[in-house]
This record gives sequence, C-alpha cells and structure tokens, in this order.
Amino acid sequence: MIYLTGDTHADFSRRFSTKQFPEQKNMTKDDYLIICGDFGGIWQLAMESKNERHWLNWFEERPYTLLFVDGNHENFDRLSEYPVMKWKGGKVHQIRPHIYHLMRGQVFEIDGKKIFTFGGASSHDIQGGILDVDDPNYHEKKRQLERDWIPYRVNHLSWWAEELASEEEMEEGRINLEKNDNKVDYIISHCCATSTQNKIGGTRFQPDRQTDYFEELKETVDYKKWFFGHYHDNIEVSAKEVLIYTDIIRIA
Repeated sequence: MIYLTGDTHADFSRRFSTKQFPEQKNMTKDDYLIICGDFGGIWQLAMESKNERHWLNWFEERPYTLLFVDGNHENFDRLSEYPVMKWKGGKVHQIRPHIYHLMRGQVFEIDGKKIFTFGGASSHDIQGGILDVDDPNYHEKKRQLERDWIPYRVNHLSWWAEELASEEEMEEGRINLEKNDNKVDYIISHCCATSTQNKIGGTRFQPDRQTDYFEELKETVDYKKWFFGHYHDNIEVSAKEVLIYTDIIRIA
C-alpha cells in the first residue's frame, strides 16, 4: 500500500494518530506513507533537538515506512548531511532505517509503480525579504518588520536558497525520465506547473524556474497522476493533478 498526504510543518500529533489514520493498523514496513514536502521534522540548526528526535523515533516505530519530498520549509543544511544511498532505483537521504527523503529528479519503483519525485518551491511568506545575521543592521531590520507584522525569513535560519531546484537537479530529472521513456505512474512534488499554479491561485503566486520546469514536464511526460502540496488545500485540480494538504489518500 502507498498512502500520501500534504505539508506537515512538523505538526504530527493529530494527522498520523490511529484515530485519524486507522488504515495504518493493517500496514507493515513494506507499505508507505509519502509526505508532499514541508515535512519540517529536520529543522533545528546544528543537530536533532529533543522534540525532533522524539518524532523521528516515533515515525520509525510506526508500522509503515515514511517517505517525503522536501518542501521550501526545510533545513537544507541539515538535510544534506544525511548519507545518500540508492533505494528502489533512486537517490535518497536515509534519516532512520525506515524514514527516507526522496531526492529531486529521481524515479523510484515502489510496489510496482514508477514514481518521479521532485521537491522544492518558492516561499511566499517573505514580503519583508531575506535577512542576514551578518548584516550590521540585522536587529534593527528585524525589529521593524516584527513591529509592522511583515513576514520575513533569515538566511540559513529559516530560509535556504536551496528551496528552489538547481539547473543540475532539473537536468538530472530530465535524464532519469528519459531513461524511463518519459513515462511514469505518478509525479510527486511540492509545488506544481505554472499553468496549474495559475489555475489554483491566479496572480497570488508568481511563476519561477521550478514551476516553469514543471510546465515542461507536464507537456513532455506521460503520467497518470501528479500529486503536490505547498498551497495548503485539498483540491482535485484536474483529472490528473491533485493538490493535497491534510487529507491522507491511498494511491496504490
């Protein structure tokens, strides 16, 4: 079995309880739950906090195997420190024996399904910009933004440039898709194609190199369903595209 849900932002207490997700009672480590980005379980600066360790160990004790693509709200400095390994045909960061970060541009074969994964997205809650702690005016700027209730982020504390994919990651995705004749069962990402984003939010969301890249894939890849998070809603956008947030759905 493969189940899938949306952004968690390190808030795990309700959604994954047996009351909210009773299907897990019949799952084993050979079954999977995939989070479509903004996992948030790896966030603290230098090492696992007590709270992080609690929840990562809690997931490791669940009957299923936990998988996630990265979102824009992840600590990419920390994430990159985990060992990279090959798993079911693609590259992953192994967080625990049964917790894996599905890296960008990979094709995995899971339970007989080919799944293309590609995390990352642009942060939308940064009207105040990106602050740098090395800026001599950092504290003054921070106080002013907080006084004015303007959202901001801090480089390498709450924002990372790696939230958007690099050209190398996008090219790796193209190469891996070509190896599979540009045909997969599912695409799982955090954000979506530019045209899909426009359909969801109109001018509320700006296109970027990653949504444009997904637009390219939307036109060139043969897929059955594309699942994504990021926009905090549960919507069947089209017959082939599903925005997921708090729902937990079975896809295989």
